[in-house]
Amino acid sequence: MKKLTILVADDDATHREMLGTLLHEWGYAVGEAVDGEQAVALCREQSFDLALMDVRMPQKTGLEALKDIKAHNPALPVLIMTAFSDVAAAVEAIKAGAYDYLTKPLDFEKLKVVLRNVFAHVGLIEKNASLSRSLAATEARSDMVGRGAAMSALWEMIRTIAPTDATVLITGESGTGKELVARAVHAASRRAQGPFVAVNCAALTESLLASELFGHEKGAFTGADKKHEGHFLKADGGTIFLDEIGEMPLSMQVKLLRVIQEREVLSVGGNRAEPVDVRIIAATNRDLAREVDAGNFRQDLYYRLNVVSLALPPLRQRADDIPLLAQHFMNRFAAKNNKRIKGFTPGAMDRLVRYAWPGNVRELENVIERASILLLGEHISERELPERLKAPEQGEALDDILESDCLTLDDVERAVILKTLKRFGGNKTEAARALGITRKTLHARLNKYQSGRDHSEEG
Repeated sequence: MKKLTILVADDDATHREMLGTLLHEWGYAVGEAVDGEQAVALCREQSFDLALMDVRMPQKTGLEALKDIKAHNPALPVLIMTAFSDVAAAVEAIKAGAYDYLTKPLDFEKLKVVLRNVFAHVGLIEKNASLSRSLAATEARSDMVGRGAAMSALWEMIRTIAPTDATVLITGESGTGKELVARAVHAASRRAQGPFVAVNCAALTESLLASELFGHEKGAFTGADKKHEGHFLKADGGTIFLDEIGEMPLSMQVKLLRVIQEREVLSVGGNRAEPVDVRIIAATNRDLAREVDAGNFRQDLYYRLNVVSLALPPLRQRADDIPLLAQHFMNRFAAKNNKRIKGFTPGAMDRLVRYAWPGNVRELENVIERASILLLGEHISERELPERLKAPEQGEALDDILESDCLTLDDVERAVILKTLKRFGGNKTEAARALGITRKTLHARLNKYQSGRDHSEEG
């Protein structure tokens, strides 16, 4: 365990050295300052756990040094040492932020107790801060429900990376909860008390995106009637979440790369860059590696963003979590709509679990909200679910076709395509992706089956 380090500031060399020897015997590491000026300088250059400082010192008094130290590091506990005649000055020091004062000559047993109490108090504050971050993280993940292996692995990764300042790239299909993950990382980080600023890069034109991210000066363009602070400066000390980063134009990617490298932003129309301290979390539903190969995304920016990657699984790969998520959303919307809802009928839950959820968790949330609004009884049934969840089987069952004596390759292909299409709720884009073919090819196959059926009916 790392030793606690105490700075002893006293112009009396004999007293300073005696205190240093005593503190070493008690198990502390010790730094020494001969006056208030040096004490302030050392506190700026090094990390101390406590400062033990005399009131009367040359160059800068203990009170002046205290104020400077507190301006730089408000959390550092400072104990003031004073002669009995200077108690008034010690009281003033308490008002200025000193933890406590001790009168000279020091009672060493009292000093030992005071130090123990100070560090116990500081430890309690740190535990409370950690608890606050933990509670904030729990709140942030309120919609990230799941007990399966995929979600457990995701949370383990979040716990690992959150305390760092590493840039994070979150990937996954639309509706998988990328912003929720970003908020969870922020809430469990040391920046939790700072701002979390979310920006949808796909929702703004190139010129507006530059202004929103970096700000603009008055008169920078038509309509800029006043100075505007950008999202990067708003997120200073916290986290900025760049959603849909794959949609960012190449010209903006260059500017973003500069911000990441230089840690400063230049507003539109500005001539002086401003330093900024932010953690960047980006998200996309695109394959950025492929976008790089296609020339749509800068390779250097991709590597800057992809320091740590979090891949979110689609809901269809988390079927075990669907009942938990459905119950979670049901409870929320029951309270919101002031309804008494006890649960789901077996048939309704079966439909929820069997559906492919091309819109992922967001689609499930919308389905449960709709059902809770339409519900007249106490249990959500198939009646309250959308038609796409209760659509009849398209075509014959695959197993039945495979057992047929008169089997053609077209029959198997047709059965597989129709079954996949049903699994994705009729979403042709998702079905084509799962089948490994283009949407155009899927349309051609479906037209072929329709044409074949029409000819059969004519015959």
